[in-house]
Amino acid sequence: MPDAAALVALLHAHPGTLVLTGAGMSTDSGIPDYRGPDGSRRVNPMQHGEFVGSSEARQRYWARSYIGWQRFSHAEPNPAHHAVADLQRRGVLGPVITQNVDGLHQAAGTRQVTELHGSLDEVICLTCGDRSDRFLLQAQMAEANPRFERHAAGEAPDGSRVSSQIRPDGDIVLADEVVACFVVPRCLVCGADTLKPDVVFFGGSVPRERVDACYTLTDAAPALLVLGSSLAVMSGLRFVRHAAKRGIPVMAVTRGPTRGDDLMTVRVDASLAPTLGAVVRAGVAA
Repeated sequence: MPDAAALVALLHAHPGTLVLTGAGMSTDSGIPDYRGPDGSRRVNPMQHGEFVGSSEARQRYWARSYIGWQRFSHAEPNPAHHAVADLQRRGVLGPVITQNVDGLHQAAGTRQVTELHGSLDEVICLTCGDRSDRFLLQAQMAEANPRFERHAAGEAPDGSRVSSQIRPDGDIVLADEVVACFVVPRCLVCGADTLKPDVVFFGGSVPRERVDACYTLTDAAPALLVLGSSLAVMSGLRFVRHAAKRGIPVMAVTRGPTRGDDLMTVRVDASLAPTLGAVVRAGVAA
């Protein structure tokens, strides 16, 4: 594996390498990514404008999220997460910028994690700005929808069977007739039905201060390592471009092509866990 050997050599030469992770980081934890190996989108994610502008869209999202959260919140870090935490403790890797919203890096013990797209653990009211805990909201939705879980598990109100498929942002696919039964949660402060997970939906914007903080990390980094991302959206690709413009090494371990392949110093097309495990076993240390 010459590319993997080159990866080990570069990490050895650049202790404290900045890490940028994407959805591929969490697939072995049971959380799928939005795109297939060829970069094509598997499912259509919730769009920011749709969520903000439509009460029906919010009902659809929260109905799906209510069921999906029960699985999503029980996901555990996989060996790739633990390898990143291990390499960070050794000084091989530095801060982590993640495009994921699952909190699994922190659960594995990784420090200095910037959640570029936010976290599903928090909910914000778009009307009054109140913030609340996602687990508390789950209990609120359960009280308002005592029979919904049975419907979503496979029995629609008319007795027919429905299917469900978990999605990357913690929700699932549900039939329209099931969604229509769901009572939408309301803000406990102002009563509005404009509660939103504190994450950046597709078409939304990452807060400027968070973007600036990630640019600052990139400016201070000796090298950049991309893990499990196709870099299909500008949200992560801009930091790869910035690192390449600085002239620091840019490395990537992910399945399939990325939009930043022409900027890579080393590109490893392989699964994350065995590749990072090999780096750990190689004894790379600052």
